[in-house]
Order: sequence, then structure tokens, then C-alpha cells
Amino acid sequence: MSDRETLIELNEVKKWFPIKSGLLSPVKNFVHAVDGVSLVVDKGETLGIVGESGCGKTTLGRLILSLIPITSGSIIYDGVELRKMKNKDIRRKMQIVFQDPGGSMNPRMTVRSIISEPLIVNGYSDGAEMTKKVGDLLESVGLKRNHMTRFPHEFSGGQKQRVALARALALEPDFILLDEPTSALDVSVQAQVLNLLDEIQRERGLTFVFITHSLNVVHHISDRVAVMYLGKIVELAETDNLFESPAHPYTHALLSAIPEPTVGQDRNERIVLSGDVPSPADPPSGCRFHTRCPIAKIGVCDVDEPELVNINSGHKVACHFPLAPGEKLPLINNGIPYGIHPQSSTNASDQES
Repeated sequence: MSDRETLIELNEVKKWFPIKSGLLSPVKNFVHAVDGVSLVVDKGETLGIVGESGCGKTTLGRLILSLIPITSGSIIYDGVELRKMKNKDIRRKMQIVFQDPGGSMNPRMTVRSIISEPLIVNGYSDGAEMTKKVGDLLESVGLKRNHMTRFPHEFSGGQKQRVALARALALEPDFILLDEPTSALDVSVQAQVLNLLDEIQRERGLTFVFITHSLNVVHHISDRVAVMYLGKIVELAETDNLFESPAHPYTHALLSAIPEPTVGQDRNERIVLSGDVPSPADPPSGCRFHTRCPIAKIGVCDVDEPELVNINSGHKVACHFPLAPGEKLPLINNGIPYGIHPQSSTNASDQES
């Protein structure tokens, strides 16, 4: 990845949402949705972003697209700070595919109108050339030209996602944010959409940021993976490296939740984190994961916030006590791992089904 050019650079990006008791009331507090994220996305790569619901990954994606303003920090796109770019230029260069494609389409518009809308907004004339371009876009995502006369309700979920992708490609962007694009699809259709994305990326040289809850999906499609927790990136590495040698205890917990056995993780061993995720309006001091971490040390993890540092060839982790390759969480309390509960064979078989 080192020989690639940088397309997007985030520097200490924060997004805090004010909390008010009423419309005219003073601000009582802030939700720290994204809190000091620094990140680089290279041209032509797919960066996966994973984490629990509420960790800030979708907010981070919307900040990258300038759909919402940042509180502080900077986002640089291809050498130009995003805040200095015109909104029209941003929309031509950057597009998004949403989790629910049907929800982003006007049910009264035909597919031709849906796909051609961004082109018309950007000054393209509507006519025979437009019809040809829409047909070409439909074919590029595996649909037929005659599908352009249909309405959204006439398509399956997978077909709607293909229409959404065709619309995103209409302006020939350099970058596409994919926000849970396969979560509403069954497994077989997921595979088709992922293979299509891979094919389109290779043909067009696109850059993707792929936001998802599914670790299996991110393992399949991503070149690198960023793990988020409570508004911060806690681990960042090339995909195979992250899955084979996770260094952060939170990443270990996420990987242990995958139904299939993963490298370095026994089938009957699942990490169950104690407690609930703290509120982003009142994040813990020190390391934000210390309230649920099996290896947190009092006086260190609850006091000092760890920086995201490089531990090996681009593998970065924000942890005072990162785990070495192959290392497992320590055993305590008479040999019982803290937060790890060996599953019975019945439970294990239930997870596989």
C-alpha cells in the first residue's frame, strides 16, 4: 500500500452533536460521535470500517462526504481541504450507496429518471444520449437496458442496490462511500453485489470506504480495516493481518463473534464483554474501552488515553498493552478467562446453524 497515492486524509476530525432539553435551551452537553480521528485513504483501495452500533462509523462516513459539517480538524480530498471545495464539485467526485436503496429512490420515478437525475442536475441535456448513457450504466451493473422503464417496486433488493450503484457511477466519481450496502440482502445476493463492486473498482480505478457490521463481508472486500469504538479508531491494519493477528482486545472480541472459526481463535471460545457500551455523551477517561476490557490495568488504562501508534508495518493500535501475534487474553480466576465463556457443544452448534 505504501506506493499508492493518498486520496483522502483526515486530521484529528471531531464531530460533537449538542444536547439540548429544548429548541431554545442552552447546550447541556455534547455527544462525541467522532472524536479525534486521523486516517488516510489511498487511491484505488477499499478501506473497511467496522464497530458496534453507535461507534461513529456512519457519522465518519458522512463527514468524509461533507454531508454534515465537522466540529474541528480537517479533511483533505486529493490535496484540497474539503471545506474549500464547492458542494457541486464534491458531489461529482464523491458518491454514496446507502443501506436501504429503496429508501433513497422516489417510488414515482422510473429507473431512467432516477439514474439520470444527478446528470441533469450537473448540466447534462436530457435526450437520446442520456437514454444511451443510462442503458450503459445499467448494463455495467448487471441489469438490462429495458429495466430503465420500470419503477423501484418492481425490483428485488439486490436489483435495487444495483440501480443505486448505477446512479452513484453516473457522474464518474473517484470515490464511493458504501454504507452497509449488503446488510439487507441474503447471503447469495450479498456475494453477487460484492463481486460486482470488486469488478467495477478494478475497471474504473475507484476508491471505496466500506462501512459494515459484517466482519465476513469486510474480510472479503477490504484491503485495510479500521476498527472503531466510541468515536475513535482503536486498530487499523491490512485485512489479513488484522484477522490473523489482532492486537486490540476489542478487535479480539469482535472477531470471536464470527460464527465460523477464525485464525488463532478456538471454536468453543467466545469473548463476552462485560457491561454496556458507555455513553458517547460521557465517555470514560483514559482508554475508552477500559470499562469493558479484560486486560485493563488500574492507574494506567483508566487514566492515560492511548495513542494510535504503529506496531508493525502499517498495523496501528491504540492500546497500552497490545497483544502480540498469536497471544490470547490472559487467564485469571482459577483458569477461567475474564470475559471469556467456553461454550457448550450445543451452543456451538446453535451458532453454526
